Amino acid sequence: MGTSLEHIDIYSILVLGILGFTAGFIDAVVGGGGLIQLPALLINLPKTNLATIFGTNKIAALAGTSIAAYQYSKRITFNWWLLLVTSFCAGAASFGGAKIVSLLNSASLKPFMLLVLIVIAVYTIFKKDLGNATTKTLSINKQLLHGIWIGLLVGFYDGFFGPGTGSFLVLGFVIVLGFDFIKASAYAKVVNCMTNIGALVVFIKDGHYILEIAVLLAACNIFGNIVGSKMAIKKGNGFVRLVFLCIVVLMILRYGFDVYKHYSL
Repeated sequence: MGTSLEHIDIYSILVLGILGFTAGFIDAVVGGGGLIQLPALLINLPKTNLATIFGTNKIAALAGTSIAAYQYSKRITFNWWLLLVTSFCAGAASFGGAKIVSLLNSASLKPFMLLVLIVIAVYTIFKKDLGNATTKTLSINKQLLHGIWIGLLVGFYDGFFGPGTGSFLVLGFVIVLGFDFIKASAYAKVVNCMTNIGALVVFIKDGHYILEIAVLLAACNIFGNIVGSKMAIKKGNGFVRLVFLCIVVLMILRYGFDVYKHYSL
């Protein structure tokens, strides 16, 4: 399985724990915790292969996201049909994305993702009422149809790429289904659990995970998710919108750097 805690110094363990909590906090509010947790794993486990890093990250993310989903479920009333259909499609697509991740060059899609993120940031900045309140009342059939393609697209992305999945789910629920940010975050957490499970079926089956580190990060993720979900509910849509914008900007910087590095070589 690659690496164990006994081969990592105490400083690296402490850093992973702190960043695991931070990732959990951000993930609970609006998604995107992988932008912090994945680099933390890559930096502190430089000799570990990528599939093992991804699998370890998914285990921790699933633990934290599950807790956040439970916290939101106590405050939000779900449309269970919409949640079930979207989650099933997302989980199946994530499984497929994880299966073909080794067959395709994900770097070739990063310029497209960078363009998408810039459009999202500009749209969110100028549409100041985005996610402040529920803006659409769609029929259940239209909700299910939208839920299917949101689940398939974002689910595949999570299995294939990963970072920012929760944010893309939130955006889909806000723009396409007209949810407010709090409601969208609640739905996103449950669906994100299924995308994590879909990818983990592949990673765990192939032994791509480090149990000790996954448990450490899972504990920190859970704590961060509890704090983050409670703060999001308490602070409201304005707070979630601000964090969402910050995460999108971080994603732009991350993908921008990757694209620059790829084409400057």
